[in-house]
Amino acid sequence: QVSLVESGGDLVQPGGSLRLSCAASGIIFEIVGMGWYRQAPGKQRELVAAITSDSTTNYLDSVKGRFTISRDNAKTTVYLQMNNLKLEDTAVYYCNVNESGWTKNGKYFGEDYWGQGTQVTVSS
Repeated sequence: QVSLVESGGDLVQPGGSLRLSCAASGIIFEIVGMGWYRQAPGKQRELVAAITSDSTTNYLDSVKGRFTISRDNAKTTVYLQMNNLKLEDTAVYYCNVNESGWTKNGKYFGEDYWGQGTQVTVSS
């Protein structure tokens, strides 16, 4: 059974920094993508940053230059370094992991997993 454990959310003042972590366990096949989404009250969930298996990264325009996504060498933990935080970054942040591969029977397996969410509040 796959489990994603997030940590790092907190209350921080504008201009401050936080680092979110998400550790995946129980993965059998390959993790082909990892990412962070966020959802603010009354708004849709949006992709903040993503990293693929070949380390290609993608960022929401509003966080470019402030946030950095990275992984550990084992590629089972993803991080989101958030600098120069703004009031509008306040949201619940969710980790997302995409696992895929081929079974012994030749069937394709693909699945998305979500963390439980971690609250990031930027307030003075």
